[in-house]
Amino acid sequence: VVGVQDLKQKKYGPAQLNINQSIRGPITDLVATLLSAWAAYGGGDAKGAVASIDKLTGPEWYPLFKDLHAGMIDELANKEKDAGTRFERAYKLDDSMLRVADSYARWLSRNKDDKAAEAIYAAFDKKLARHPLVVEGIRDTRAGKKLPPLADSAQGGAAEALYGIGATLTRRGGEDLALVYLQLALYLEPSHPLALLSLADLYETVKKPQMAIKVYERVPASSPLKRNAQIQLATDLDAADRSDEAIKILKDVVAGDPKDLEAIMALGNIERGRKKFADCTDTYSKGIDALPDGNDKANSVYYYYRGICEERSKQWPRAEADMKKALELQPDQPHVLNYLGYSWIDQGVNLDEGMKMIKRAVEQRPDDGYIVDSLGWAYYRIGNYEEAVKNLERAIDLKPEDPTINDHLGDAYWKVGRKLEAKFQWSHARDLKPEPEDLPKIEAKIENGMPDDASSSSSTAASEDKKKEDGKEDGKGG
Repeated sequence: VVGVQDLKQKKYGPAQLNINQSIRGPITDLVATLLSAWAAYGGGDAKGAVASIDKLTGPEWYPLFKDLHAGMIDELANKEKDAGTRFERAYKLDDSMLRVADSYARWLSRNKDDKAAEAIYAAFDKKLARHPLVVEGIRDTRAGKKLPPLADSAQGGAAEALYGIGATLTRRGGEDLALVYLQLALYLEPSHPLALLSLADLYETVKKPQMAIKVYERVPASSPLKRNAQIQLATDLDAADRSDEAIKILKDVVAGDPKDLEAIMALGNIERGRKKFADCTDTYSKGIDALPDGNDKANSVYYYYRGICEERSKQWPRAEADMKKALELQPDQPHVLNYLGYSWIDQGVNLDEGMKMIKRAVEQRPDDGYIVDSLGWAYYRIGNYEEAVKNLERAIDLKPEDPTINDHLGDAYWKVGRKLEAKFQWSHARDLKPEPEDLPKIEAKIENGMPDDASSSSSTAASEDKKKEDGKEDGKGG
């Protein structure tokens, strides 16, 4: 840490001394070597910097970082041929690492030709479609631009080293050390967009969304990654009950690009989760209008989610049509089968087909408590209370803390004469904080039981089951 502070202040000799005295180990050896090399470059010894990198031996993943950073130093020292050799070698070791591909493509744009650089970006785009930095690279090379090196200083190079290793550790479960390296990278380069996104993602991983929000807000408006940051920022704001801010951010993103399906999906999901059903119907409609291929099975989710919003806003004919369209695109999608099948049973229509749909959903997702609950409640609705109890008990095993499922099981117990157990389940449902509109119904059953001729006094089963199921997929794009 002291060495990085020295490096930022351009005290390159003390930086090398402090860095080289750091605790040793496979990861710290690599980090210390790369940081020391960048300090040596800053002090005017590019040749010695590269030589120190070449001397390092270690695990099989060392050469990738060694060649990348030796190439970056050679590049700044105007040894373009040597830099190209290093970048090409790193690229052959791992062509799926963004910074390796980006460095090599940038070098090619200056030393070979635009088409060679574009080919590197295009190959990466096939592995990870439409990464903003790759999209920018393709656009710039097609425009004939000569792309600058990734780093233009010792501080920038050291920040790249810390970011690269920190991001790798994040993906491999080394959160504690990754946090240190990413924060040090941002100490050197406070606006490094990839380091900011990686740090925010790390905060999300360790369940600190408030910290993630602050980091996402730091991504520069000029960065191609700003749009990604805004979408993730909105998701975290919604989780922090700041949904109005989240919705405004996403509406701005969509206004900037009406065909941004990821932003449209995120906006629709937040509106749906906040019960803004008219709004989310309109939002998912925008997504459907923007779909490049209307018959792609992946598009099923847009019709499914719009159907949910239509059903919840009492537009059943439209909802039914959308659910059928979703199944036309993806015939065995369990959530759609469950939703449409239960809706039919709840309305007393298409009973046989509806039950078959729910059973098909359960066959695919036997451990999904919400779908198993739907099957149990469907049996309840058609008067098969013994089967209802059997399936609802299974649902409780899978989701013991869900108030709606406990409420359903209480109703089924009452119908088969297990009245003491019914009141226990209702009491449990009450204690699990049900929806405010359902609490009085549950309390009334605890006090008075159910009338013998009541088909149901439970919380609105179809809506509640489906709402719970919906929540599982919010923000995931299906």
